[in-house]
Amino acid sequence: MNPLKSTSWLKENINRVKILDSTWHMPSSNRNAFKEYQNNHIENSIFFDLDKYSNQKISLPHMLPEFREWEKIVSELGIKNDDHIIIYDNSDVLSASRCWFSFLYFGHDTNLVSVLDGGLKKWKLENRFLSKEKVSLPKTNYKAKVKDNLVINLDQVEKNIEKKEFCLVDARGENRFKGLVEEPRKNLKKGNIKGSKNLPFSKIINSENNTFKKKAELEKIFINHGINLNEKLAFSCGSGITACVLGLASAIINNKLPVIYDGSWAEYGLK
Repeated sequence: MNPLKSTSWLKENINRVKILDSTWHMPSSNRNAFKEYQNNHIENSIFFDLDKYSNQKISLPHMLPEFREWEKIVSELGIKNDDHIIIYDNSDVLSASRCWFSFLYFGHDTNLVSVLDGGLKKWKLENRFLSKEKVSLPKTNYKAKVKDNLVINLDQVEKNIEKKEFCLVDARGENRFKGLVEEPRKNLKKGNIKGSKNLPFSKIINSENNTFKKKAELEKIFINHGINLNEKLAFSCGSGITACVLGLASAIINNKLPVIYDGSWAEYGLK
């Protein structure tokens, strides 16, 4: 597995990969990810709209789409099964990790999909070239293969409260996890899933350049938050975005594909 690539690696290989800008902002941010992409993006990158390319048939936010819909989305983006995909974002919630997980779930070669470590923030800090040019690639015939074991549902989460077959790790901030503040989405109760552990995703990121902390430091952070790295882990958050940030961190630690509760608190908090 190859979850991260450096900015210097991308600079050297920029014409050998397909690049996706999967920036997504919280609705309360008043930022428009697509307009930002139009103004400035890494050369050759294609915009990947996490909302638009999610399951449009259900009310929960940006859930994984259906199998055939994913094939259509990726084919129309011009991506082939043997392409090495590099994903970045310019988001406070590091949304590239969610796009990375989506490709893993739908069976893309684990060695051919990576997140740009540091994203657009680090790319800009290094004064690397940016473009305004819109990229359009010829349509392909992408074939997906679903890995169902990478996603858990509400029923599995509820049964696990008693069975304790895996440790559910919540990526939300501490105040949200403890129910000390209102949820950003309407009609959701406050609090957390009984028995879950809290590891705010921001703890595993270097804030100065949005890079992931190194493996040894990540291990310490997980352990210091009461998480046993030898047991089965699954990750949740507010709506499935930052859960994938923790999922990527766990992949760095143990070289295993992460398991995500796709509905996360957006689903559980409706109960």
